[in-house]
Amino acid sequence: MHFQDNIIKEYLKNVYFVTGNPCGGKTTISRELAKRHRLPVYDVDEQFDRHLCLSDPALQPAMNRKFASADQFFGRTVEEYRQWLLDNTREQLEFVLLDLMRLSQHEKVLCDCHLTLEQAERFTDPSRIVFLLKEPSNIIEDYCNRPDHQGFNSFIHSATDVEKAKATCNQTLKSLNEGLYQAVKGSRYFWLERTPLSTVEDTVQKVETHFGLTVG
Repeated sequence: MHFQDNIIKEYLKNVYFVTGNPCGGKTTISRELAKRHRLPVYDVDEQFDRHLCLSDPALQPAMNRKFASADQFFGRTVEEYRQWLLDNTREQLEFVLLDLMRLSQHEKVLCDCHLTLEQAERFTDPSRIVFLLKEPSNIIEDYCNRPDHQGFNSFIHSATDVEKAKATCNQTLKSLNEGLYQAVKGSRYFWLERTPLSTVEDTVQKVETHFGLTVG
């Protein structure tokens, strides 16, 4: 069964998407918005294990691919790693959309996710999405230093050649996100870029204004 995009967009009208590239601030800002406005946060990454249990290896092969070690995982070429990440996101998307339709029937929901510009156009209105960006070079150190990414940090440090594994990650993430980073800046969508001068308070206030969220 295939749903037309206008139907999906209508059923997602209570969903506010906080998207962008890695280390742009999606998780921090969505959690702060949730706290201020008493809204639930749907974190796509946190839902992966549940969706994996519902998946079928024949229909969602990327989600179900197993790796014997960090060396096997990070030993892929940048092109192979990049395509696997894209396939993972695409395969999980249908689970995500159905969840969001159900959860947002009677209340607003914040969604911490990874959307392309094409998907933003298909599934939501510009007034209900923000792209939080960070220049996509050498971001793996920031990524690994976050408290919620310590599992990945331990995994990458189990590789035989940690620096090579990190280099592969950095090259893959730059390849995956550089196009989005540039395209969003030239698009009609609202975006904010994280810099050394950025603050959570300032960013949250700007996103609140864009979403039309009021305190109280």
